[in-house]
Amino acid sequence: MSLSGLLSRAVLVHRVGSRSAFTSSKPDFSKPNWLRVGLALGTSVFLWGLLFKQHSDDVHEYKVRNGLE
Repeated sequence: MSLSGLLSRAVLVHRVGSRSAFTSSKPDFSKPNWLRVGLALGTSVFLWGLLFKQHSDDVHEYKVRNGLE
């Protein structure tokens, strides 16, 4: 059997033997998953807090290095 024949068989077996990830049910937006919402918002707040803290540390270091403080 040729290489192309083996590959075509492998593709056929792969398509038949697996199911699509897109066959699940549609999400119900009337009932939000509050755990995921809380984790997403909490992560955003945490990252913004780190960003502002890093910025203030950088500004302070800049002022100390340039003798502005």
